[in-house]
Amino acid sequence: MTQAATTLNALVQTARDGLDFYTEAAARVRNPQLKILFRALIDAKHQLISALSEEVRVRGEAPSREHTLAGNLRQLYAGLRAHLGDGGDYRYVAELERAEDRLLAAFEQAARDADDAALRRVIEAHLPRVRRCHEQMRNLKLALAA
Repeated sequence: MTQAATTLNALVQTARDGLDFYTEAAARVRNPQLKILFRALIDAKHQLISALSEEVRVRGEAPSREHTLAGNLRQLYAGLRAHLGDGGDYRYVAELERAEDRLLAAFEQAARDADDAALRRVIEAHLPRVRRCHEQMRNLKLALAA
C-alpha cells in the first residue's frame, strides 16, 4: 500500500471512531438539541469518510473498514463512564470533544508529515470541516460546563 493510501486510511479509521461514538451518543442522550447536533455531525463524518475513501480508491487501494485500537478502547471506556454516575449528556459531549481532538490532531499531523503535495492538498481541503466540528463540540462542552 502506498504511503498516501496508508495515511488516508488512518484518517478514515479515526473518523470512523468518531462516527460510531456519535451514533451511540445520539441514541442515548436525552436533550433533543443534542440529538439534532449529533445527527448533523454523524452526517459530516459520513461525508468525510466517503471523501477520504474515494481518495484511497483513486490511489488504487481499498479503503479501510476498520477502527483504530485506541478508538475502540476509548469508545468502550467512554460508554462505561457515561453509564456510571452523574453527568449524563455532558459526559457524552466531553468524550465526543476528545474524539474531535484526536481527529483534528491526526489531520494536522498528517498535513505536516505529507511529503506528497497532492496528499497534503486533500488533507488540507478537509481540515476546515474537521476544525468546525471540533469547535462545535469544544464550545458545547464549555457551555454545558458553565
